[in-house]
Amino acid sequence: MDIDWHHFTPGSSLLGGILLGIAAGVLFLNSGRILGITGILEGLLTPTSEDSPWRLTFLLGLLASPLVAKLILPANLLHAPRIDASWAVVIVAGLLVGFGTRWGAGCTSGHGICGLSRLSVRSLVATLSFMCTGFITVFVIHHLL
Repeated sequence: MDIDWHHFTPGSSLLGGILLGIAAGVLFLNSGRILGITGILEGLLTPTSEDSPWRLTFLLGLLASPLVAKLILPANLLHAPRIDASWAVVIVAGLLVGFGTRWGAGCTSGHGICGLSRLSVRSLVATLSFMCTGFITVFVIHHLL
């Protein structure tokens, strides 16, 4: 296995993880809510007047953050990911992720960040399932196909 050292970014990954942890903690301490993107989005599908504003604001902030980063960060810090797949593969992959998220009762942010920090056994099993499936998928694609 070779690491692409040019695109390996442990510093920005660490910073992103720290920011996610802070965001999860702030949301939980201020509202008692779990920072699971799927759950936040799902709450907008059956909106209530008191619950919708924070969910919508959160998701808009999530979508706007790359644009804000592009405006305030130096260009050499930003790298667009390269996806070597057809649109069909990307769409199928997205549908599979959505299916898995629904089947696992949450996403990686809900289970992997918030669930594990609460020592949830269900979240540990879900996170191990997500990670093992990812490892197996990469192995199959790179070594067997």
